[in-house]
Amino acid sequence: MKKFAPQIIMAVILVLLIAGIVGYQHFANSSNSATSTTKKDPKLEKVALPQLTNAVSENESEVTLHTSYGDITIKLFNKYAPLAVENFITHAKQSYYNNTIFHRVINNFMIQGGDPKGDGSGGESIWKGKDSSIDSGNGFKNEISTSLYNIRGAVSMANAGADTNGSQFFIVQNKKNLSKQVDENNYPSKIYDAYKKGGVPSLDGDYTVFGQVIKGMSVVDKIAEAKVEDSSSGEASKPVDPVKITNITIIKEAK
Repeated sequence: MKKFAPQIIMAVILVLLIAGIVGYQHFANSSNSATSTTKKDPKLEKVALPQLTNAVSENESEVTLHTSYGDITIKLFNKYAPLAVENFITHAKQSYYNNTIFHRVINNFMIQGGDPKGDGSGGESIWKGKDSSIDSGNGFKNEISTSLYNIRGAVSMANAGADTNGSQFFIVQNKKNLSKQVDENNYPSKIYDAYKKGGVPSLDGDYTVFGQVIKGMSVVDKIAEAKVEDSSSGEASKPVDPVKITNITIIKEAK
Protein backbone atom coordinates (compact mmCIF):
# COMPACT_ATOMS: atom_id res chain seq x y z
CA MET A 1 0.00 0.00 0.00
CA LYS A 2 1.29 3.47 -0.96
CA LYS A 3 2.18 5.79 1.98
CA PHE A 4 1.71 9.60 1.92
CA ALA A 5 4.12 12.01 3.52
CA PRO A 6 2.86 13.60 6.79
CA GLN A 7 3.14 17.07 5.20
CA ILE A 8 0.73 16.10 2.42
CA ILE A 9 -1.78 14.65 4.90
CA MET A 10 -1.66 17.81 7.02
CA ALA A 11 -2.17 19.95 3.94
CA VAL A 12 -5.27 17.97 2.93
CA ILE A 13 -6.75 18.25 6.43
CA LEU A 14 -6.13 22.00 6.44
CA VAL A 15 -7.87 22.43 3.09
CA LEU A 16 -10.90 20.47 4.33
CA LEU A 17 -11.11 22.54 7.51
CA ILE A 18 -10.99 25.81 5.56
CA ALA A 19 -13.65 24.56 3.16
CA GLY A 20 -15.88 23.61 6.07
CA ILE A 21 -15.51 27.00 7.76
CA VAL A 22 -16.23 28.87 4.52
CA GLY A 23 -19.29 26.68 3.91
CA TYR A 24 -20.63 27.31 7.42
CA GLN A 25 -20.10 31.07 7.12
CA HIS A 26 -21.95 31.07 3.80
CA PHE A 27 -24.86 29.18 5.39
CA ALA A 28 -24.94 31.52 8.40
CA ASN A 29 -24.82 34.61 6.22
CA SER A 30 -27.61 33.21 4.04
CA SER A 31 -29.75 32.55 7.12
CA ASN A 32 -29.12 35.99 8.56
CA SER A 33 -29.86 37.57 5.22
CA ALA A 34 -33.22 35.76 5.02
CA THR A 35 -34.17 37.05 8.47
CA SER A 36 -33.10 40.62 7.85
CA THR A 37 -34.93 40.84 4.53
CA THR A 38 -38.27 39.83 6.08
CA LYS A 39 -40.58 42.70 5.24
CA LYS A 40 -43.72 44.06 6.82
CA ASP A 41 -46.96 43.40 4.98
CA PRO A 42 -47.68 46.80 3.37
CA LYS A 43 -51.39 46.27 4.07
CA LEU A 44 -50.67 46.78 7.79
CA GLU A 45 -49.86 50.43 7.14
CA LYS A 46 -53.24 50.94 5.49
CA VAL A 47 -55.58 49.48 8.11
CA ALA A 48 -57.88 51.81 10.04
CA LEU A 49 -56.68 52.53 13.59
CA PRO A 50 -59.71 54.00 15.38
CA GLN A 51 -58.08 53.90 18.82
CA LEU A 52 -55.67 56.68 17.89
CA THR A 53 -58.34 59.38 17.78
CA ASN A 54 -60.80 60.54 20.44
CA ALA A 55 -63.39 61.38 17.79
CA VAL A 56 -66.41 59.07 17.77
CA SER A 57 -67.31 58.05 14.22
CA GLU A 58 -70.73 57.19 12.84
CA ASN A 59 -70.14 53.44 13.21
CA GLU A 60 -68.93 53.69 16.83
CA SER A 61 -70.88 53.83 20.08
CA GLU A 62 -70.07 55.91 23.16
CA VAL A 63 -70.70 55.23 26.85
CA THR A 64 -69.73 56.70 30.20
CA LEU A 65 -68.93 54.55 33.22
CA HIS A 66 -69.89 56.45 36.36
CA THR A 67 -67.64 55.21 39.15
CA SER A 68 -67.12 56.15 42.77
CA TYR A 69 -63.82 57.74 41.67
CA GLY A 70 -65.22 59.66 38.71
CA ASP A 71 -66.36 59.18 35.11
CA ILE A 72 -64.68 57.16 32.37
CA THR A 73 -65.90 57.77 28.81
CA ILE A 74 -65.33 55.02 26.26
CA LYS A 75 -65.96 54.68 22.56
CA LEU A 76 -66.93 51.21 21.32
CA PHE A 77 -65.96 49.61 18.03
CA ASN A 78 -69.16 48.11 16.61
CA LYS A 79 -67.53 47.43 13.23
CA TYR A 80 -64.59 45.38 14.50
CA ALA A 81 -66.01 43.71 17.63
CA PRO A 82 -69.81 43.59 17.12
CA LEU A 83 -70.42 40.69 19.53
CA ALA A 84 -68.47 42.27 22.38
CA VAL A 85 -70.04 45.69 21.85
CA GLU A 86 -73.58 44.33 21.70
CA ASN A 87 -72.90 42.25 24.81
CA PHE A 88 -71.57 45.27 26.73
CA ILE A 89 -74.31 47.70 25.66
CA THR A 90 -77.11 45.21 26.35
CA HIS A 91 -75.72 44.49 29.81
CA ALA A 92 -75.44 48.24 30.44
CA LYS A 93 -79.07 48.81 29.38
CA GLN A 94 -80.19 46.05 31.72
CA SER A 95 -78.24 47.57 34.66
CA TYR A 96 -76.14 44.39 34.81
CA TYR A 97 -73.02 46.37 35.71
CA ASN A 98 -74.67 48.70 38.22
CA ASN A 99 -72.93 48.65 41.62
CA THR A 100 -70.34 46.10 40.47
CA ILE A 101 -66.72 46.68 41.45
CA PHE A 102 -63.30 46.67 39.86
CA HIS A 103 -62.36 43.46 41.60
CA ARG A 104 -58.88 42.99 40.10
CA VAL A 105 -56.45 45.91 40.04
CA ILE A 106 -52.77 45.80 39.10
CA ASN A 107 -50.96 49.10 38.76
CA ASN A 108 -49.05 49.49 35.48
CA PHE A 109 -51.10 46.67 33.99
CA MET A 110 -54.90 46.94 34.05
CA ILE A 111 -58.12 47.26 36.07
CA GLN A 112 -60.79 44.57 35.69
CA GLY A 113 -64.51 44.61 36.43
CA GLY A 114 -67.88 43.51 35.12
CA ASP A 115 -68.41 40.56 37.46
CA PRO A 116 -71.73 40.64 39.35
CA LYS A 117 -70.18 38.32 41.98
CA GLY A 118 -67.33 40.74 42.53
CA ASP A 119 -64.62 38.11 42.85
CA GLY A 120 -63.75 37.23 39.25
CA SER A 121 -65.71 33.98 39.19
CA GLY A 122 -68.99 35.24 37.73
CA GLY A 123 -70.60 36.88 34.74
CA GLU A 124 -72.31 35.60 31.61
CA SER A 125 -72.76 36.76 28.05
CA ILE A 126 -76.16 37.92 26.81
CA TRP A 127 -76.34 34.86 24.51
CA LYS A 128 -75.84 32.14 27.11
CA GLY A 129 -78.81 29.79 26.97
CA LYS A 130 -80.32 31.82 24.11
CA ASP A 131 -78.06 31.41 21.09
CA SER A 132 -75.74 28.39 21.15
CA SER A 133 -74.24 29.37 17.79
CA ILE A 134 -72.62 32.36 19.54
CA ASP A 135 -72.28 31.04 23.10
CA SER A 136 -72.37 27.27 23.59
CA GLY A 137 -72.28 27.74 27.36
CA ASN A 138 -68.68 28.74 27.99
CA GLY A 139 -68.79 32.25 26.54
CA PHE A 140 -68.77 33.88 23.12
CA LYS A 141 -65.93 33.82 20.61
CA ASN A 142 -62.97 36.15 20.44
CA GLU A 143 -62.93 38.95 17.88
CA ILE A 144 -59.34 39.78 16.90
CA SER A 145 -58.65 42.59 14.43
CA THR A 146 -55.53 44.12 12.90
CA SER A 147 -57.19 47.48 13.60
CA LEU A 148 -57.36 47.07 17.40
CA TYR A 149 -54.60 46.61 20.01
CA ASN A 150 -54.07 46.58 23.78
CA ILE A 151 -52.53 50.03 23.91
CA ARG A 152 -52.99 52.24 26.99
CA GLY A 153 -56.69 52.94 27.46
CA ALA A 154 -57.88 49.92 25.47
CA VAL A 155 -61.03 48.22 26.79
CA SER A 156 -60.91 44.45 26.28
CA MET A 157 -62.92 41.37 27.21
CA ALA A 158 -61.49 39.29 30.04
CA ASN A 159 -61.52 35.55 29.41
CA ALA A 160 -60.39 32.19 30.76
CA GLY A 161 -59.05 31.06 27.39
CA ALA A 162 -60.03 31.43 23.77
CA ASP A 163 -63.75 32.01 23.11
CA THR A 164 -64.85 32.19 26.75
CA ASN A 165 -66.03 35.80 26.87
CA GLY A 166 -68.78 36.52 29.39
CA SER A 167 -69.37 39.91 31.00
CA GLN A 168 -66.01 40.76 32.54
CA PHE A 169 -63.79 43.36 30.90
CA PHE A 170 -60.58 45.21 31.67
CA ILE A 171 -59.06 48.59 30.88
CA VAL A 172 -55.36 48.58 29.96
CA GLN A 173 -53.63 51.06 32.27
CA ASN A 174 -49.87 50.51 31.93
CA LYS A 175 -47.94 53.76 31.37
CA LYS A 176 -44.53 52.23 30.70
CA ASN A 177 -42.88 52.00 27.27
CA LEU A 178 -43.16 48.36 26.20
CA SER A 179 -42.49 48.95 22.50
CA LYS A 180 -39.43 46.66 22.71
CA GLN A 181 -41.87 43.76 23.09
CA VAL A 182 -43.43 44.62 19.72
CA ASP A 183 -42.34 42.93 16.50
CA GLU A 184 -42.41 45.91 14.16
CA ASN A 185 -42.94 43.63 11.15
CA ASN A 186 -46.27 42.47 12.57
CA TYR A 187 -47.63 45.84 13.70
CA PRO A 188 -48.66 49.10 12.04
CA SER A 189 -45.97 51.75 12.66
CA LYS A 190 -48.44 54.03 14.46
CA ILE A 191 -49.36 51.26 16.90
CA TYR A 192 -45.67 50.56 17.56
CA ASP A 193 -45.33 54.27 18.42
CA ALA A 194 -48.48 54.12 20.58
CA TYR A 195 -46.92 51.34 22.69
CA LYS A 196 -44.14 53.77 23.61
CA LYS A 197 -46.79 55.60 25.65
CA GLY A 198 -48.02 52.48 27.42
CA GLY A 199 -50.12 49.37 26.92
CA VAL A 200 -49.55 45.62 27.09
CA PRO A 201 -48.65 44.14 23.66
CA SER A 202 -48.40 40.60 25.07
CA LEU A 203 -52.22 40.59 25.32
CA ASP A 204 -52.69 41.10 21.57
CA GLY A 205 -54.26 38.17 19.75
CA ASP A 206 -55.66 36.55 22.90
CA TYR A 207 -58.16 39.16 24.11
CA THR A 208 -60.90 41.01 22.25
CA VAL A 209 -60.35 44.77 22.19
CA PHE A 210 -63.76 46.40 21.81
CA GLY A 211 -63.33 49.94 23.12
CA GLN A 212 -60.98 52.79 23.97
CA VAL A 213 -61.05 55.31 26.80
CA ILE A 214 -61.37 58.79 25.30
CA LYS A 215 -61.85 60.68 28.56
CA GLY A 216 -61.09 59.82 32.17
CA MET A 217 -57.72 58.01 32.06
CA SER A 218 -56.81 59.92 35.21
CA VAL A 219 -59.68 58.06 36.91
CA VAL A 220 -58.38 54.74 35.54
CA ASP A 221 -54.92 55.58 36.94
CA LYS A 222 -56.39 56.49 40.32
CA ILE A 223 -58.23 53.16 40.48
CA ALA A 224 -55.07 51.28 39.48
CA GLU A 225 -53.02 53.02 42.18
CA ALA A 226 -55.37 52.02 45.00
CA LYS A 227 -54.11 49.87 47.87
CA VAL A 228 -54.46 46.13 47.24
CA GLU A 229 -54.06 42.88 49.13
CA ASP A 230 -53.61 39.27 48.06
CA SER A 231 -56.55 37.64 46.34
CA SER A 232 -57.61 34.03 47.00
CA SER A 233 -55.10 32.97 44.33
CA GLY A 234 -52.27 34.81 46.06
CA GLU A 235 -52.08 37.61 43.50
CA ALA A 236 -51.62 41.13 44.90
CA SER A 237 -54.63 42.53 43.05
CA LYS A 238 -57.62 42.65 45.40
CA PRO A 239 -58.55 46.26 46.23
CA VAL A 240 -58.82 46.99 49.94
CA ASP A 241 -61.53 49.56 49.18
CA PRO A 242 -62.99 48.53 45.80
CA VAL A 243 -64.19 51.18 43.37
CA LYS A 244 -67.79 50.79 42.19
CA ILE A 245 -69.35 51.25 38.78
CA THR A 246 -72.53 52.93 39.98
CA ASN A 247 -74.15 52.92 36.54
CA ILE A 248 -73.45 53.37 32.82
CA THR A 249 -74.84 56.06 30.53
CA ILE A 250 -75.17 55.21 26.84
CA ILE A 251 -74.36 58.46 25.07
CA LYS A 252 -74.52 57.16 21.51
CA GLU A 253 -75.39 53.80 20.03
CA ALA A 254 -74.27 53.07 16.48
CA LYS A 255 -76.84 51.39 14.28
